[in-house]
Amino acid sequence: MSSIIHPVVLSGGMGTRLWPMSRVAQPKQFQSVDGAGGPSFLQATVARHRGDGFADPLLIAAASEEILVRDQLAAIDTPARFVGEPVGRNTGPAVLAAALTLAKDDPSATMLVLPSDHKIEGDMNTVVTAMRPGAEAGRIVLFGVVPKHAETGFGYITCGAPTDEQEGLYEVSRFIEKPALEEAERLVAGGDTLWASGISMMRADVLIDEFAKHDPDTLAAVRAAMDDAEVTETGLKLSEAPFRNAANEPTERLIFERSDRVAVAPVSVDWNDVGAWTAIHSISPKTDDGNVSSGEAMTFDTRNSLIRAGDKLVTVIGMDDVIVVDTPDALLVTNHANAQKVKDAVTRLKADGRSEVARHSESAPADIGQGGRAVPAVSRRTLDVGESATFRGTASGGKLLAVSDGQGRWKNGGPVHDCSPGQNVNVAPGSSVELWNTGDDPLRIFEIDLGDDDADAPWEGKRYARA
Repeated sequence: MSSIIHPVVLSGGMGTRLWPMSRVAQPKQFQSVDGAGGPSFLQATVARHRGDGFADPLLIAAASEEILVRDQLAAIDTPARFVGEPVGRNTGPAVLAAALTLAKDDPSATMLVLPSDHKIEGDMNTVVTAMRPGAEAGRIVLFGVVPKHAETGFGYITCGAPTDEQEGLYEVSRFIEKPALEEAERLVAGGDTLWASGISMMRADVLIDEFAKHDPDTLAAVRAAMDDAEVTETGLKLSEAPFRNAANEPTERLIFERSDRVAVAPVSVDWNDVGAWTAIHSISPKTDDGNVSSGEAMTFDTRNSLIRAGDKLVTVIGMDDVIVVDTPDALLVTNHANAQKVKDAVTRLKADGRSEVARHSESAPADIGQGGRAVPAVSRRTLDVGESATFRGTASGGKLLAVSDGQGRWKNGGPVHDCSPGQNVNVAPGSSVELWNTGDDPLRIFEIDLGDDDADAPWEGKRYARA
């Protein structure tokens, strides 16, 4: 059995609560952690688990992000394998796809599953390496962060009795999902409950066996998606039709909360899932007044605030607990108490077909970390009831069609697929996709050019007879 650890980095989702920094075509994980051009969240995650004892990483992300992933890892001289998801199905199917990929070469491969958008400071790898024998013995090892305060936005794991396999590894007594403040305070005071970090380690064959036991339908769907996968420049693109049949659920719900193999290892690091602007404020160095600022920002008589200036001077006077994020095309002003509601604003922006939710303006693209790739122009398109359109990629550049509202179907010469809000359709270079409105309301999409020279590729609309 190989003792090397295979980092599996999950790079999915937009990070809606970090708008306007995070956009559909430029998600949170590709953005600079410090907001000042430093490494992106993805780069920092990959770099954290490099060196002796670690294999090159395996990246699981949206198929449309393959170029972004490749460019960002090239900037930090890290080779990697890539598995592209044709449609999002949460972490459960993504982690299973990674296990099936690794199992082709070594069924007992030890995989370390890592979210790509967390901030961690401290010695994580010492605990990871120490827990490797437990994973090799067949345990699913969850890493729980020793909590520093009561937090209502995190999940918790309560430790049970020590395991027989590994010192420092405990049975899982209970999972708690985002408790109320009073409950969180009680859990932290008890001393045996940890923040759920989302990081886990297990053998590939163990995870596959657990899916066979607890969710065989998802296992069959992901196997079929891999069997029919398309080979890409850096890896695979899973087949969409079977992958859509996989459960749209996190690994925690599909496997961890059901399995008798789970165990938890405490780890003492500074950890934050950076899920909202309040988290950005909490992890950043602060002035004596508790402020965090970047860019051309000035504060007077202002405390406990976050100000990210863009290409203009931002001055905040006489304010407490505010959040101001300025970008070339959008300005966010809120406070810590309402920061979670940014997600609601993004939902409204999508419903209204606003381009500001899709990408940053062409004139001043956001910094997406070292090696980031500027994404060309985005257009808003609306297909009325009974209308269809053909979208074409050029020989050197494709497109991403992001559905924001309505119901439709699409095809690219093969089977016909459904599409709905939140889903993406890829138009490969040199190919075309026909999309039509099958609903009773307008079908609104963002047409995002992924190549440098295809902005003028034709968009052809036509009417068709509805069945």
